[in-house]
Amino acid sequence: MKQRIITGVVAAALFIPFVIYGGAPFALVVCALAIIGFYEILKMKDISIVSIPGILGVFALLLLVVPEAWSAEGVLFLGYASKLMVVYGIVALLLIYIVVVKNKMTFDEIGFILLGIFYVGLGFHYFIETRIIGLEFVVYALLVVWTTDSGAYFVGRKLGKNKLWPEISPKKTVEGFVGGIVIAVLFAIAMQMIYPFAASYLQLIFVTIIASIVGQMGDLVESAIKRHYGVKDSGTILPGHGGILDRFDSLLFVVPLLHFLHFFA
Repeated sequence: MKQRIITGVVAAALFIPFVIYGGAPFALVVCALAIIGFYEILKMKDISIVSIPGILGVFALLLLVVPEAWSAEGVLFLGYASKLMVVYGIVALLLIYIVVVKNKMTFDEIGFILLGIFYVGLGFHYFIETRIIGLEFVVYALLVVWTTDSGAYFVGRKLGKNKLWPEISPKKTVEGFVGGIVIAVLFAIAMQMIYPFAASYLQLIFVTIIASIVGQMGDLVESAIKRHYGVKDSGTILPGHGGILDRFDSLLFVVPLLHFLHFFA
């Protein structure tokens, strides 16, 4: 626990200034986090990120992660090609690579790389887009994720009796799942009282409940992936916490959801 607290404080001290400042520095930091997360995914299946498929994957990943404004302003130097066209070209190259290496890399492995690109890339992309819309919405998203996680942990330890999904995550309980939602709603209401940012309390409560549920599902998704590939943590970059995906698994699901629900409209 002591190691977790120290790592959390140090990581927050390094990351929060970029969140507050926003702009290109924040986008570049998020791109770096996405690359690390992609590396962690590939490592689970023993695929090297410095291989040809890995490098092509990183390029496609970054195209997905970077802000839409960078494409419109010509920052990416794509010319007349859209990001989607370039990503499709990379998909084609990856499939051709199977033929070139005579099935030493399989279709399943290429599919794994592509799913990893979209899983990591789109989540971090919407993290950047959320910051562009407003700092308050990033704070809200982080608040929902962190309070849900903490609420589920402490309520689960105190009141938890019924296992939520023992095949995936043996320690999670139904009581913790519900407790995380309740705690997230209470903190979201407190934030709205201090700094009104949502259209109404009814909208805020509805979105927070959905976001808390989806965030916990994001956590379970990563747990399922790790259990399937026989790893305890996605990485070791954050002592006491694991890897980047261990810390951002819920957020990768929550921020796209907020855009889907038009919470910022």
